[in-house]
Amino acid sequence: MSKSVLIKSSLAKKYWMAGTGLFLCLFLVGHLLGNLQLLLPAEKSSDSFNLYAQFMTTNPAVKILSYITYFSILFHSVDGILLVIQNKRARPVQYAYNKPSANSNWASRNMGLLGTILLLFLIIHMRSFWYEMHFGDIPKVLIEGEEVKDLYSITTSAFQELWYVILYIVCMVAIAFHLSHGFSSAFQTLGASHPKYSPIVEKIGYAFGILIPFAFAIIPVAIYFR
Repeated sequence: MSKSVLIKSSLAKKYWMAGTGLFLCLFLVGHLLGNLQLLLPAEKSSDSFNLYAQFMTTNPAVKILSYITYFSILFHSVDGILLVIQNKRARPVQYAYNKPSANSNWASRNMGLLGTILLLFLIIHMRSFWYEMHFGDIPKVLIEGEEVKDLYSITTSAFQELWYVILYIVCMVAIAFHLSHGFSSAFQTLGASHPKYSPIVEKIGYAFGILIPFAFAIIPVAIYFR
C-alpha cells in the first residue's frame, strides 16, 4: 500500500484516530493527576500546583511529550472532521426505513458534534491557561527560594466565574459521551477485538468515560464553593 493511500484512505484515518485518541486518554489521566492538587487545602495547593506547572513547562522530556500531545490533538481533530465529511459523501441519501438509534448509541452517532464542542472548549481553555502561562504577564511568587509563575491564582480566579464553571461542566459531559464510545471503539479499530475480552474493554471504556470527566468537573465546583 502506497503512502498516499495509507494517509488518504478511510481505514487509515480510523487507525490514526484510534491511535491518537488512546494517547490523549493517557494525557487526560496525567493532566487530571496534576490538577487534583488544586483540591488540597489552599495553603498547600498553591505551592504544589505552581511547582507542578513550573516543572511541566521547563522539563525537556515533558516539553517533548507536550509537542506530541499538541500534534495528537490537532491530528485527531482534523482527522475526525475529514472522517465525518467522508462518511457523509459516502452516504448522501438516508434510507427512509433506516433507524440509526436501533443500530448504534447516541454518542457513536454524534462523535463529530461532541468533538467540535470539545475543540471549541480546548481553544478557550488553552487561551485561559496555556497561553497565559507561556506568554501572559503572570505575577510570580517565591517558593523554596525560586521565583515561579503563579498559575494557581489564574486558575482559581477563572473557577470563581460561574459561567466558566458551567461551561467546564457541560464540556466534561461532552467528553464523557465522547470517551464512553471512543475508548472501546479505538481498541476495536486497532484489531484488539475478542468475544471474551471486548465486553470487558467496553465496560472499562464506560467507567473511564464517566470517572475521568467527573473527577475533572469536581475541581472547578470545589474551588467555586471554597
